[in-house]
Parts: sequence; C-alpha cells; structure tokens
Amino acid sequence: MNTFDKIAEASKFLNTFNIHRSKVAVVLGSGLGNFVQELVVEKEIPYENIPHFPVSTVKGHSGKLIFGSIAGKHIIAMAGRFHFYEGYTAEDVVFPIRVMKFLGVETVLISNAAGGVDPSFKVGDLMIIRDHISMATINPLLGKNDDRIGPRFPDMSEPYKKELIHKAKEIGAAMGVELKEGIYYGVTGPTFETHAEYRMIYLLGAHAVGMSTVQEVIAAVHIGLHVFAMSVITDIGIREEDNVITHDEVLQAAKEAEPKFSGIFKELIASLY
Repeated sequence: MNTFDKIAEASKFLNTFNIHRSKVAVVLGSGLGNFVQELVVEKEIPYENIPHFPVSTVKGHSGKLIFGSIAGKHIIAMAGRFHFYEGYTAEDVVFPIRVMKFLGVETVLISNAAGGVDPSFKVGDLMIIRDHISMATINPLLGKNDDRIGPRFPDMSEPYKKELIHKAKEIGAAMGVELKEGIYYGVTGPTFETHAEYRMIYLLGAHAVGMSTVQEVIAAVHIGLHVFAMSVITDIGIREEDNVITHDEVLQAAKEAEPKFSGIFKELIASLY
C-alpha cells in the first residue's frame, strides 16, 4: 500500500471521532504531555489502534491521539511523537502530520525539549523557533513524490508562519512571560551532542538543538499546513565545565517550564479561527 492510501485509511478511521473538524493540531514533545490536563477530552485513541501509525517508545511520550477542546476551541493533540532515532523511517515520523491535513487541520503547533546553544539561554527558557537548519537530519521527502500530498520542490522560505510568531510574542508580553526567539538545529540523536558539536552548531548560527520537529515541519509545509513551534530549553550545552546530560533531567526541566508553555499555547489556540 502506498503512502497516500495509508494516509487515507488512517484518516478515514479517525474521522469517525473528528466530529468537530478541528482546524488546529498540537504535537507535544518530551515531558510536555501534561498539557492534556488542560484539555476537555472527548476521545483518546492509543496509537496502536490507528491504522499505520507508529508507536511511541520514548519515556515522556504517552502515545495517544486526543480529540478535545481548550480555550473554547476544538483541537487534536498528539501526546507523544515519533523520532528517527527510534528506528522509524523519516516517512514514518511524519505520517501523523500528513494525516492531520486529511482530517481538516490547517495549523499545527509543535513543541519540543531542546538543548540551549546560545550562551545567554538558561534552563527553563522558552524559545520560539523562527527557522531551522536541517542538514543533519534525513529529509522525509526523499524518494518519488506524490503530487496528491504536496509538490516535488516545496518552498521553505517561511517554514514557521510569521503571523503566528507575532501573535505568540504579543501573548507572551501580555502574560509577562519572556520568550526567546531563534534557530533550531535538527539532529538525529539519540546521543546528546559533544562539546565540539555544540560549538559547531553555535558557529553555524543556531540557538538550540534537538532530535525532533524538523522532519515534521518539512512534511507540514509540503502538505500545506501553517506551523508554529516552540522549544523548552532543558539543558545548556555550550559551556566549558563538565556537562553530563540525562534524559530524566530533560524531562524534569520540561515539567518545570510546562505551566508557561501551556499558557502560551492555550492563548495562541484561543486566538486562531
């Protein structure tokens, strides 16, 4: 079965529960799954029950698709995502993003836990992603293109919608939440970066680095979705002293920053449609 038919089959199954034709989807990164506690949940569907969906294998990703509402708006939330380092193909990683489009979604809000590369960053900062560098990841559009999904050569001059970034900045200012803004450097993982790699990434112009998001954004732009993305800075990589990072520490930092993150996403969703 080709990719288009798999997308169609998964979306047909999910449309049974998509009674409100939600226009907004949210992808929740490591340690940010508690955002769902803000939702009025209508239906939760484990990924393993959805045709052709991968299954989350990483701690901090619960692995279910949620239909619900927040701030009076109906949304679809991915509580847990998929990563290339889990052994999935790039096409597997972006499959849910493509399904969202077939469900009627127009805007996707993406979150992640990221390592700070800008030396001015501190743990717990929120960084709006204004652009990314994707050369260290596998492009999910490699191979034969299906024009029913998107164009062969999608334009990536504005992968993150400026209008959504502007709205988020206004929301942050109104809430008194400082929002950083910067460039996200995508890597495959699962190893955290070496000191030399952090320095290289900083010299290339990035402000944060992580193991997700980039492939999802490429697929979202390819299929015609508007994207907003924000990182929670969960560790600081570019420093000279010993810098041992564990996944548990990343999850804890994300948990502590989650109230600010949830507030921004909630108000941004309220401003849409």
